[in-house]
Amino acid sequence: MENEKHHIVPYKIYFYILIALITFTFMSIGITKINLGEYSVLGAMIFATIKSILVLTWFMHLKFDQPFLRFMVGFVFLVFLAVIFITFLDYYFR
Repeated sequence: MENEKHHIVPYKIYFYILIALITFTFMSIGITKINLGEYSVLGAMIFATIKSILVLTWFMHLKFDQPFLRFMVGFVFLVFLAVIFITFLDYYFR
């Protein structure tokens, strides 16, 4: 803990990330108004993924952490995507 570098992120960056998160939230709400058929869920998942990456990177300071932690979070995302993919395959072939 003593060897870690401290980082200071300006409030302006946090404000921009907050605006982006609010924008993506309204876009994910707006996508429900558009009839995309089978792609509606995919669109909502893409917005949710972008929002989670923003939160992990900036608000949870993953950008400034060690590369091993980034690797672990990436691995968890891959497992999550595999579970989602298998779930959709199960739903598709019923």
